[in-house]
Amino acid sequence: MRVGIFIGDASGLRTSVDELLANARDAEARGFTTGWVPHIPWSLDAMTALALAATVTDRIELGTAVVPTFPRHPMSLAQEALTVQAVSGGRLALGIGPSHPVVIENMYGLSYEKPAAHTAEYVEVLRKCFTSNLVAHDGERYSVHAMLEVPGGTPPQLLVAALAPRMLELTGRLADGTITYWADEKAVGDHVVPLITKSAADAGRPAPRVVAGLPVAVVDDVDAARERGAKLFSTYEAIPTYQRILGRGESGSPVDVAVIGTEKQVRARLQAFIDAGATEICATVLGLGDDREESHAATLDVLASL
Repeated sequence: MRVGIFIGDASGLRTSVDELLANARDAEARGFTTGWVPHIPWSLDAMTALALAATVTDRIELGTAVVPTFPRHPMSLAQEALTVQAVSGGRLALGIGPSHPVVIENMYGLSYEKPAAHTAEYVEVLRKCFTSNLVAHDGERYSVHAMLEVPGGTPPQLLVAALAPRMLELTGRLADGTITYWADEKAVGDHVVPLITKSAADAGRPAPRVVAGLPVAVVDDVDAARERGAKLFSTYEAIPTYQRILGRGESGSPVDVAVIGTEKQVRARLQAFIDAGATEICATVLGLGDDREESHAATLDVLASL
């Protein structure tokens, strides 16, 4: 089973540079496949963080989950991605997504118009930037005519945070895979995997990566941990994108999607996601037990053993 973990900020927690580097070293030493960093406005820049993480690791893949597209010009992000590729020796998994109206409109003050069409063109520009030193693109949203060459930079894996049908279709057609969040086993198996896999096959592309993003906590008192988790995840319930993906599964709320339980229960749930068609796990490691540090450590140990 391919298992990666967040080495940077997750679930509202802030990570310092020193903590990021320590987490990256530890994740590689434990054998995790990928160390993920989100991009949130109140903490570390994801691309800079991964460039730093690359200097203290040798093997582990380094991924963004995810960089919002609207605030960044695709050529600028491509240059950053190629730079991280050069620094890391080709270990970047570039996860991008349009984010949500509450972020783009309220925090950045930008338009969130037609996010799927925006994302499709954004991916097209990125692909051109990754494969040609002379970038030429004339579209509805971007007009790019420029030189772009980063010594040592190679095209990274390109993943899109896709949950809705149109987003999954364009991701299968244009990108290397998707990163989900708050999609349970049923939503992954009955909705995400069939749509993105068919789209990739129809486009003659390889089978896509389906990275299942999940909060994970190994605990003794499951009921108490779920109560803590419900409070921690409550803000996600107001986001329409997540409301819709919850509706496609069997879980009524984010805490039901989260993998919270004993070691045996956690192992079984994670295997269920793989059985549903997820190619890998992207875990937010949480400590939700009575002793949170002990719970966090136990969760890391279980995930590393997979």
